[in-house]
Order: sequence, then structure tokens, then C-alpha cells
Amino acid sequence: MKVVVVGAGLGGLTLAQGLRRAGIDVVVYEREEEQGRPQGVSLHFDDRGTAALRACLPPPHVAMAEATMGGPREQRLLLSEVEGRLVVERSQPLDGTAGVRPGRQVHRPLLRAVLLTGLEDTVRFGAEFTRFEQRPDGTVRSWFADGSTDTADVLVGADGIGSAVRRQYLPHVRVVDTGKRTLMGATPLRAVAGTGLPELIGHSPSNAQAHGAMMAMAVLRFSQPPVVARKEWLPALHSRVVADAEDYMMWALPVTKEVLGSAESPATVWRRAQEVSAGFHPTLQMVVDHAWPHLTVALRGGLIPLMPAWPAAPVTVIGDAIHVAPGFGGNLAMQDAHRLCDELVQASRGQQSLRAAIGAYEDAMRRDSFPAPDVTKGTPRMVPTPGGSGGSNGAEVST
Repeated sequence: MKVVVVGAGLGGLTLAQGLRRAGIDVVVYEREEEQGRPQGVSLHFDDRGTAALRACLPPPHVAMAEATMGGPREQRLLLSEVEGRLVVERSQPLDGTAGVRPGRQVHRPLLRAVLLTGLEDTVRFGAEFTRFEQRPDGTVRSWFADGSTDTADVLVGADGIGSAVRRQYLPHVRVVDTGKRTLMGATPLRAVAGTGLPELIGHSPSNAQAHGAMMAMAVLRFSQPPVVARKEWLPALHSRVVADAEDYMMWALPVTKEVLGSAESPATVWRRAQEVSAGFHPTLQMVVDHAWPHLTVALRGGLIPLMPAWPAAPVTVIGDAIHVAPGFGGNLAMQDAHRLCDELVQASRGQQSLRAAIGAYEDAMRRDSFPAPDVTKGTPRMVPTPGGSGGSNGAEVST
């Protein structure tokens, strides 16, 4: 069996790692260069992401990833200002209600670097997928912008909310722009030392409100310094992300597309974030003012409505290419990869047909990603969790 994966995000790379471990031939095509596109620095990592890591990656990779996560996140805090001081007004457990599960914060670029390790001969960067053709012999031929082609038994679209694979395969699926935008950035923890804010919130994701605006924040203190963890667990990890990583505070400001305006570059998005945060407590303004400008991004809110089931074929999609989950897209993409990998491995061993394998994955994905709406309560609203970058290619993120 051979599998072509389009997209080298968290889901595509997790799938590639799992298939490779099982001895299945896999190639990943990514239109961006190795550093990828700006997607925010943090991810709220819950049991779905952890299960996918442990099932699909070699043990040293898992150890490296888990050693560099933040501490346990078990509650959400609401901050308020009392006599000029920031205090915790109330807390809410992260117990799975309102869609939020307990977890740990992850440095997204570092996790991606771990996922890429060992796939150097598997991932083709700068390769833009353009179209595919299902052939009479049951295989799928893919074309790329440079004129090259590749043929495989399975084509997987892991290319985010703007998926080129989905556009051809499921042309009836539409992406709805919600009009929501999130300004997200990160600030070195040393820049806010002495303010008392990191000690106040600990590992907990936290929200503060001022004049009708909201700011989300969370601290990531690496459980083990990445440089030390690499030496102990994964010496083959050569990314410069390891040396550059330091403890930080992530922050996010939900806005509308009208407020964001034409800001596009990291520097202009950072300046817009400074403007939006001007009404907050001085310590929170300091967090934004001392951020790394090059890590500041504006993420677009998108939604893929529920669609009818489609017949299984040797083409499928995972992650934000087919469902968008505010705040948890990375976990769901990795869960998709885990499930699809398991099904494809069974097919490769003759335990089920290829179409049955893909159909079983898609049934599970639809069941978990598009729960039946509660018509008595109207449209459900997922409570956001800071530190959770929702996904790739403009997916809505948590705030």
C-alpha cells in the first residue's frame, strides 16, 4: 500500500509517522517551505492529542513532546481588577463540559519539529497540490504545480480549511467566514517577571474583560528545557526551534474583521493588538507591548457546516480540511490521523478492504466532529480556552 498525504500540519505528520512505523509507504506533500505558515505559537493539548502521539510516534518522539509540555491545565480563571490589582474573580473546572477538556499547553512549532523528525525523506516541501484523478485500477493520481505527479492507493487531504483536495473531492462542502478574527501572540516570560501575573494564574488558561473587550492568556513553562530534553530524548531533532524556545505567556484578543482591517504583516497585527489592549489593566497592556512581533498573527474564523455522509473512496480528508473546532482543531486533526492510520494498517494486513477502512474512519470522524445539534437550545457555543490554536489555514482559534 502507498499513501499520499497533502499537508504537513499536525494531522498530516502524525498520520505519516504512524503509517511509516507500520511499514506502509507514505509521502507527504506540503506547498509551504519547511517553516510553514504562521499559525500561532500555542496549542491546548488534551487526551485526544496525547493518545495520537503515543499510538503513532516512536517512543523517543513521544518522550520529547511530553517532556516539553507545560503543566496540567485543570481549571479556567476569570481575572478582574480590584483597587488597581488583578485578582482571580472565579474559576471553572476543565472537566469536559462546554467542550473543554483538561490538558497541557504545547509549543506548537516545537511539536511540529518533533513530528518532522525522521520524516526528512518523506516530506516534500514547496510542492503545491493542484488536482487528482481516480484511475480505473483503483489508484489515485495526484498532480502538483511544478508538473510532477504521484500515484498511490490512498490520497489524504490534510491541507487545512482551504483544502484543495476537499474542493475537488467534496465540492458541495462550503466554508463559512464567521467574521471573527483573533489576534494571537506570545511574550517572553522574563518580560513580565515581577508583575505577579504568572504566579497569579499558574498553568491555568485565564480571561480578562475590559470595556466590552476580552483578552485571554496562559503561561507555558516548559517542564524540561527543550535543549536539555533534546539531548536526553531526541538528539536527531535538529530544528532551531529548540534553541530559540523559552518560557513565555501566550495571549489572544478576539476581534472582528472590521476591527482588524487591512493589518496583515506580523508587525502591523502586533500594533493593532496594542491598540485593542489599550483599555486593559497596565500589566495586561505590558504583556502585549513586550510580545515578540514576529510571532503575532491574525487568525480568521471559519466554519464548515454539517454535511450529509458521502460514499467511501480512496480519497479522504482529515482535520480542518473537513471540520473546524474552535480551540481544539489540532487535537481533532491528530485524532483523525490516529484513527485513519489504524484503519489503513488493518487494510494493509488484509483484515478489511481499503474502502471499508476509509468508511469506518469517516463514520467515526463525522460522529465525533459533527454532533447532532440540540434544537431546544439553539446553536451551541463552545467556551474558548486560551493557549489553544485551533488549527491551520485560517481555522477559528480559541480565545
